[in-house]
Amino acid sequence: MMGSERRLRLFIYARIVVSFLFLVSSLLFKYQDSTVQSEYYQSGVLRLMASSFVFSVISLVLLKKRTVTQFLTNLQVIWDLLFVSLLVLFTGGVYSPYSFLYLLSIMTAGMLLGRRQSLYTASLCGILYGTILDFQYFGYLSVIGLSPEDGHQFDAIRLIYLISFHFIVFGLTAFITGVLAERARLSEEALQRSSIDYSELAQLNSAIVAHSDSGILTTTIAGRIRVFNPYAESIVGRSLAEVYDMPIESVFPPLANVLAAGVPVSNAEFDYQNHHGVSINIQYSMAHFNDCNGSFAGYIVNLRDISTLRQMEAALKKADRLAALGELSARMSHEIRNPLAALCGAVQLLSTAPENSLHDARLLTIITRESERLNTLISDFLRYARPSLPQLTPVMLHHFIEDVFIFLRHDPKFSHITLVNSVPESAVVTADPGQLNQVMINILQNSADAIADAGTIRVECRTDRSLSIISITDSGSGIPDNAVQHLFEPFWTTKISGSGLGLAVSYRIIEAHGGTLSIESPSSGGCRCIITLPVIS
Repeated sequence: MMGSERRLRLFIYARIVVSFLFLVSSLLFKYQDSTVQSEYYQSGVLRLMASSFVFSVISLVLLKKRTVTQFLTNLQVIWDLLFVSLLVLFTGGVYSPYSFLYLLSIMTAGMLLGRRQSLYTASLCGILYGTILDFQYFGYLSVIGLSPEDGHQFDAIRLIYLISFHFIVFGLTAFITGVLAERARLSEEALQRSSIDYSELAQLNSAIVAHSDSGILTTTIAGRIRVFNPYAESIVGRSLAEVYDMPIESVFPPLANVLAAGVPVSNAEFDYQNHHGVSINIQYSMAHFNDCNGSFAGYIVNLRDISTLRQMEAALKKADRLAALGELSARMSHEIRNPLAALCGAVQLLSTAPENSLHDARLLTIITRESERLNTLISDFLRYARPSLPQLTPVMLHHFIEDVFIFLRHDPKFSHITLVNSVPESAVVTADPGQLNQVMINILQNSADAIADAGTIRVECRTDRSLSIISITDSGSGIPDNAVQHLFEPFWTTKISGSGLGLAVSYRIIEAHGGTLSIESPSSGGCRCIITLPVIS
């Protein structure tokens, strides 16, 4: 439809120009030599040219209304037939040099309407032209200045030959024009379909790149950034407008050498610190891409932030190590506990003997005390190795934390520490109260040990979808980087008097609740312990 409208518009423009030129030339011809034709002929041609010009301008204005395009197309063909027929009449009929304009009318009909309409137009052109010659021959057109003597210059046979010749030429013109117009129409439709497909493909590709769950960027051969999708923007912390045409080394320094080597890379990794100062781990693949001519155009890089995946892998490895260690430790603890119980019993019997000296009694007391400490340590370790199943009940967390604070404030360790309960009074978690109490005391005592002078420990809670998130933040010295990976391992501690079981036991308890326990270093300093517990309705 758009192609037909465009052809019609071009045709009307052409007629406007031709009509104007005919009008000007006719005016000049009239004033330079007024004896060539009658005044009636000159006035008729001028009016005809002026009418054609005005009609074309009006058609061009009406063409803005898309609903009348088909009507205007048919009207143009009809007007052309009338125009040429009147021009032939005003220019001598059988002697008119403008009969060839019927061919243009036929070609116009073929280009605008198609093969069948061009054949109809050719037939009509032959009928009109034949009618004009016959009427002139029989003297019916003498009233407009066409004398029958001019028609009688040809005998009847020659006149029939002339009309038949024009019929044949008109028919051949219609046939050839129809074939060419049909081919042009099919080519135009194929091109339009191809253009639509390319447009849809380009739109689809843009949508895929924009909504991809991985970062996609492309660079020129020189390594300057062109495409930079939203996922890549979220990784870097900068928009496409900021990084467009920047060299790749300004955004991803580790990729500069990769692009310089020019060798495709698959599933490689590098550590990266984004624009906001956050350190992440990125997995990437790099490949070449070509332009529409098949020539090498640049590089395409696929990026993914796998920091969470690596953390999960580390957590799973740690859980596997803890599970294996727990099974082994449980067996060893039972084996140690039996001889330890026998040893404690023997020492207690010896301590009751009347012949013991004061020195021996002191030594036996030390043995008994250390045996009891060892037994307590083994009991804690057994609790870590094989934690009991939690008895889940709803816990009003705000009041629960207040009770824990009241218990700990009698501990001299907390005398210089401010305990802040920022848990909402309506907060409820599902947990085993006894086990959760043990976890909170272990974590709070570790926080107190990290605060050398006066400090603050704050407990908060929020709900995120199906999780209750409890955070315990202290203003202590923080955690050394080399200590993070060992925090939940049993018997690993940085404290002189610690056993290294507090956090390990807490980890196993929370794990048995179906939650997670993690520790991070906030930007404000200190340490934050985060407990997540599933919300059970």
